[in-house]
Amino acid sequence: MPPNDPAAPGRHDAAEHALGTTAVAYREVGGPEAAAANLAWWDADADDYQAEHGGFLGDADFVWCPEGVREADARLLGDVRGKRVLEVGCGQAACARWLRAEGADAVATDLSAGMLRHAQEGNTRTGLAVPLVQANAEYLPLASGSFDAACSAFGAIPFVASVDAVFAEVCRVLRPGAPWVFSVTHPMRWIFPDDPGPQGLTVTQPYFDRTPYVEVDDDGTATYVEYHHTLGDYVRALAAAGFTLTDLVEPEWPEGHTRTWGQWSPLRGRLFPGTAIFRTHRS
Repeated sequence: MPPNDPAAPGRHDAAEHALGTTAVAYREVGGPEAAAANLAWWDADADDYQAEHGGFLGDADFVWCPEGVREADARLLGDVRGKRVLEVGCGQAACARWLRAEGADAVATDLSAGMLRHAQEGNTRTGLAVPLVQANAEYLPLASGSFDAACSAFGAIPFVASVDAVFAEVCRVLRPGAPWVFSVTHPMRWIFPDDPGPQGLTVTQPYFDRTPYVEVDDDGTATYVEYHHTLGDYVRALAAAGFTLTDLVEPEWPEGHTRTWGQWSPLRGRLFPGTAIFRTHRS
C-alpha cells in the first residue's frame, strides 16, 4: 500500500473471523498461551498485513516505525558491513534484506510461519537470500556469542510473556559490545484507546496497569495477546540482562506525513509520541 493511503476499516476482520474472536479482556496470560495465540494470530493475519503495509515497508528497506524513520538515515546500528546481524520478530524480513544489501550477514527469526512465507517470497523477489528461522523470541535456537548486532522493528517484544527472557536471549547470542536496537509502541500509548481519531486522545487506561490486553473467543481462550511495559520496566530489564542504554529515540511526526497506520495518525502524532526506539549495547 502506498505511504499516503489510509488504513482500511475492519483490517483484522479476516483473522478475527478465522480465530473466532468475540471479545476483549484484560487478564494475566502465561507464556504458552500467549505463544499459541500470537502464532495463530499472525499466521491468520499475515496476508492482510502484507497487503496493507507491504508497500510502505518495502521489499528491502529498514523502516523502524510508522513515523517512517529509516535505518539508512538514522544508522542506529552503526556500520553493518561485514557484520553478522540478527533480526528478531522479522515479519516479512524487509529489514534483514536491507541489511544484507548493505553487506551484512543477516539472519531473521519470527514466530509465525505465515509471516515467514512472505519473507521467503521477498527473498525470491529481491534475490537477497536471508536465512529465515521460525522461533519464539524467548528461546532463540542460535549459538551463544554468534552475532555482532541485533535489531527488532516492532517485532516480538510486545507479544511475549517475558521481556526479560527475550533480552537475556538476545544478550546470550551477541558478542561483547554488540548493539541491540529495537522499536516498540511508545509505552504512553497504553493509556489511550487504539483509535487514530479524536476518541484516541482521551485517557482511558492506567499507565501503571500492566495487565495484558487479550482478545478471546467464546470459550475465553486467547486469540491475541499484547503486553505493556513502562519506560522504566524496559530500562530495568535491559540493565538486568546486561545491556547499557545509550539512546532513547522518540520520533516526531514528520511534516507532510499523512499515512494512518492502526492507531498512528497525523492527529495523534502531532501531540504525543507513538514509538520508542531503544539503542543499547551488550556489556
